[in-house]
Amino acid sequence: MIREDRFLISRRPYAIDLTSLQVGEPTESGRYWAMANAVWFRRHSKGHGEGRRVITVACIGTLRDLQDSKPADTRAFLTAYTDGRYGGDCQGRWDGERYWGAQKPETIEEHLELLRPMLANFPDLPGGYDGWWRF
Repeated sequence: MIREDRFLISRRPYAIDLTSLQVGEPTESGRYWAMANAVWFRRHSKGHGEGRRVITVACIGTLRDLQDSKPADTRAFLTAYTDGRYGGDCQGRWDGERYWGAQKPETIEEHLELLRPMLANFPDLPGGYDGWWRF
């Protein structure tokens, strides 16, 4: 991934919690699953027919990758992460009206505590996140 200071939604960037890196035990092939928490904005179509419109949504989830060597830190993980075909694993999404994601009330509350102000302050970075990272 490449870090950019400027936000461009067309580049599909992510903001990363640099303290959240998790690395698993090596696989049989000697590779490592690693992941970090992320948030991002995306554009989505809402409605049907002539009432269809494009809206911005705020998402929370993780970026996960199988890497050849154990990453020393989150920046090393992100630098080695080069295949963005699948994007982030979205665990919650807020469109300003509706929430999609977790089923546990406490997880929903945690997500909305971050996603509501994130969407309201679009495109600013939420506190505690580093951005913008893109493939």
